[in-house]
Amino acid sequence: MPQEISEKEHGLSGSTLKYIAIITMLIDHFGAAFFIVFTSFYAGTASFAQADLLYRIMRGIGRTAFPIFCFVLVEGLYHTHDVKRYLLRLFAFALLSEIPFDLAFSDQILEFGAQNVFFTLFLGLLATALIRCIMEKQGWDMPLKLSLSVLIGIAAIWAAYFLKTDYSGLGILLILIFYVFRSDRVKACVIGYISMTWEYLCFPAFICIYFYNGKKGNGNKWFFYLFYPVHLLLLYALRMVIR
Repeated sequence: MPQEISEKEHGLSGSTLKYIAIITMLIDHFGAAFFIVFTSFYAGTASFAQADLLYRIMRGIGRTAFPIFCFVLVEGLYHTHDVKRYLLRLFAFALLSEIPFDLAFSDQILEFGAQNVFFTLFLGLLATALIRCIMEKQGWDMPLKLSLSVLIGIAAIWAAYFLKTDYSGLGILLILIFYVFRSDRVKACVIGYISMTWEYLCFPAFICIYFYNGKKGNGNKWFFYLFYPVHLLLLYALRMVIR
């Protein structure tokens, strides 16, 4: 029997999942945007013997963050009172975060070789919101609904590849998996992890997701949004101080 979200009384709330995601993301970005200067990946020679190993450990821990962000994004689609505002908020923070993202990872104010993760989340939410709208249409037959839904999914994946967003089209695919299998947590986690085997160290994310209890939890939504651009700016500033 599929595991319905509402059946779980204990477990991790949405806010707890978000805190796990931002903490693991911070560890990852601390390694990628600051600690990397001590490694052989930055200057050719490591500053101390274990620098490269510590860097790899931090990056590995960070693989937990993205699947959780994708999962809570889809949950947000079902809990928001205004999908248009949700989309607008994601797009606004995608624009706001781009300069901090480029400074942190490329030392440039604007660099178009890669776009920040908010663009991926925006495209994923847009695709799932459109698919949901189509599937709820009255009078449309199922083959038409499925055909249009597949086309929207493909378009979103292509857009992510074209725009070179963080996690690219595979990130969109994970969001779509969480959407399609939302009513069956086991399938969502298993299929989701299979789709992310190229980031195999992300498995703790799916363990956390499995124990989601369907509750919002406590947390300020603006903190979760602002944390991303602010921490990137701080890491960039810290790197500039020690260079």
